[in-house]
Amino acid sequence: MAVIPARGGSKGVPGKNLAPVGGIPLVARAVRECVAAGHVTHVVVSTDDPSIAEVARSAGAEVVLRPADIAGDTATSEAAVLHAMDAHEAAHGGAPVDIVLLVQCTSPFITSEEIDGVAEAVISGGADTAHTVAPFHGFVWREDTDAAPDAPGPLAARSASGAFGVNHDKAGRPRRQDRPQEFMETGTAYAMRADGFRDRRHRFFGRTVLVKTDPARVLEIDEPGDMIRARALAPIYDADRAGALPTLDDIDAVVLDFDGTQTDDTVLVDSEGKETVAVHRGDGLGIAALRSAGLPVLILSTETNPVVAARARKLRVPVLHGIDRKDLALKQWCEEQGITPERVLYVGNDVNDLPCFELVGWPTAVANAHDVVRASARSITATPGGHGAIREIASWILGPALSRRDLSQ
Repeated sequence: MAVIPARGGSKGVPGKNLAPVGGIPLVARAVRECVAAGHVTHVVVSTDDPSIAEVARSAGAEVVLRPADIAGDTATSEAAVLHAMDAHEAAHGGAPVDIVLLVQCTSPFITSEEIDGVAEAVISGGADTAHTVAPFHGFVWREDTDAAPDAPGPLAARSASGAFGVNHDKAGRPRRQDRPQEFMETGTAYAMRADGFRDRRHRFFGRTVLVKTDPARVLEIDEPGDMIRARALAPIYDADRAGALPTLDDIDAVVLDFDGTQTDDTVLVDSEGKETVAVHRGDGLGIAALRSAGLPVLILSTETNPVVAARARKLRVPVLHGIDRKDLALKQWCEEQGITPERVLYVGNDVNDLPCFELVGWPTAVANAHDVVRASARSITATPGGHGAIREIASWILGPALSRRDLSQ
């Protein structure tokens, strides 16, 4: 179980947890990496803010609403995790949590590999607790103006100005290669045995294992300057994570498969053979935003099903269903619309979508797509089909403008 604390209030960067980096809100970035981590069974966002709750659910997380007494400026992450554990266990029939992870959404470049790394250290590495660290080689200084000149410090002599070395002796500093390796806590991901965490109520009890990460990706957003750096770095690091992410300048149309893309591929059939599927409200908002931005949207499905047609009417988008050769239908539609296929983003999840992938310029797979489809995609969502994947794609294309779109059209 992974818990992501995300309060609504932030003094340093107002609205921080909903602020977009790379077109995706910080809380959604953390959720997508937790969802992608192999060891995480449940992703829970602890928040006091309805807007954060909505975004978290759209990204695929469960939400625990945090009471006011642990939602203020002095509230600790530990208190939020303990409360989330209790709420999660109560909602899941009392089944106890075995291992709990604390994941901070203020680290925008967190990866699923880091999350799995701290979890693995506790699951099979013999650790009671584990957290991410980055190699550190700097000389640390501290000021102490009340100290007497040359009074002994923790590891070095204090100077007449009051500054002293914390991890070195200013009188004889060794070369980097001669010093023991030190590590900086990244503040990104922590794993704890749940019983020990409940007993000790802090995240560093027992045997602690360090999980080493890439120092270049370490960034905690605590002030406006951090947000500026994160947004500047996002195109570099996001390209490494999920391939290219298109913008409004890159595409002229969006074409959507239905089953497994706008649904989770589950079909309920009643005794009369009537089929029912579940769709995600966030996807509807995303499609409305794309239409509002002037992008043609088409639903293309092999199934002949009144559910598909009904959903298309609800979304006010055209639909082609009961199609044997989706690629031929897509090609003809592009010709009729005067759209170049290379400027089309097509979203799919299974092998029957591969011919369309070969036709368009932006083949996109949902997170739970077939492995062959994922391997053929140019972009992959972090969110599974039926759980807000189309809403995520809309956030790629529209970026911060998504929240400002008039969706009443």
